[in-house]
Amino acid sequence: MRQELRRAADVLRSAQALLIGAGAGMGVDSGLPDFRGTEGFWRAYPAYEKLGLDFSSLANPQWFERDPELAWGFYGHRLGLYRATTPHPGFSLLRSWGSRMPHGAFVFTSNVDGQFQKAGVPEERLFEIHGSIHFVQCLGSCTEVVSADAYSVDVDPETFRARSPLPVCSRCGSLVRPNILMFNDWDWNDSRSQAQERRLTQWLDTVEPGTLAVVECGAGTAIPSVRRFCERVASSRGTLIRINVREPQVPSGGISLPLRALEALQGIEEELARG
Repeated sequence: MRQELRRAADVLRSAQALLIGAGAGMGVDSGLPDFRGTEGFWRAYPAYEKLGLDFSSLANPQWFERDPELAWGFYGHRLGLYRATTPHPGFSLLRSWGSRMPHGAFVFTSNVDGQFQKAGVPEERLFEIHGSIHFVQCLGSCTEVVSADAYSVDVDPETFRARSPLPVCSRCGSLVRPNILMFNDWDWNDSRSQAQERRLTQWLDTVEPGTLAVVECGAGTAIPSVRRFCERVASSRGTLIRINVREPQVPSGGISLPLRALEALQGIEEELARG
């Protein structure tokens, strides 16, 4: 393991740019649940076990029409949880590594929790491929994606149902929903995400092939968007460093670290300090 940590440190020393790929495993060391499997989800939300509802059943836009108190109970609790969570020190390590590189860093994440912004990553250096719980979209005729800062949701801790009043659009009074890509979701407003993607593409175009370090943290194979993107970019532009305690396998030339995110990042930092 020490040899692989040393290899990762060598890649970061010579890199001109850092691409950070992050899945749900990135937030576990901050105390966030990764919702891995039905049992893990129900441990976090026991009320839903009684209803027989798993994560994919609840993360569905139909509930905002059929039972908005249920829908906003689920997302309102998560909004409060993410607002109250402090990012673990691994976020700062990634920021510091990128800050030393000529082209800096860019984040590609499937997480909707806003932890990278909390850790100080600039908004213009993030691509949140599934959107963000910290933004909302109107279920009426309004088309803008706006910040959720003005909204708070009172959630019953026993039933995980939201109490009135529910979040509504300041313009037209219609119910709003999180600007998150859900399952079977044909109405997600992806305008914010598309703008982020354009900025990532423009940034990657400035990075010379072979000079990019790709550090992927906690991205699994169940929904492999982050893994596939990181593998594809690394194959043509640099080296993949995959941090994943359960699924650490890497393509040829990659570096596999079967550790939790914070442990691996701190281990790399120790090797960097050795010089």
